[in-house]
Amino acid sequence: MLDWNVYRDELKSRIGEIGKLSPDTVRGYATLSGAGAKTQHLDAKTRELIGLAVAVTTRCDGCITVHVDAALKHGASAEEIAEALGVAVALNAGAALVYSARVMDAVAAHPGS
Repeated sequence: MLDWNVYRDELKSRIGEIGKLSPDTVRGYATLSGAGAKTQHLDAKTRELIGLAVAVTTRCDGCITVHVDAALKHGASAEEIAEALGVAVALNAGAALVYSARVMDAVAAHPGS
């Protein structure tokens, strides 16, 4: 298994290096990342739970380690995290079902069908 704490530290270091080479890129990301917190329509824990669900759907290990850390710091329970992950699983299954319909549409439209 991956040591998520070591990975998170290594990732921060690498992103710091990218920030030195391309500061506007990292600054732009930071602006996007912090935009939701400014409106305060959702609390921090909810934003982190959404972040975890999106991390799963986008298959981003870096996002997972950062958002797990933040979600736990904002009081998310294992049960709440599992429920958010259930949403991710359902959305991924739903997307596969929708794209399956697209495949069948392509099959029906094919001249040899």
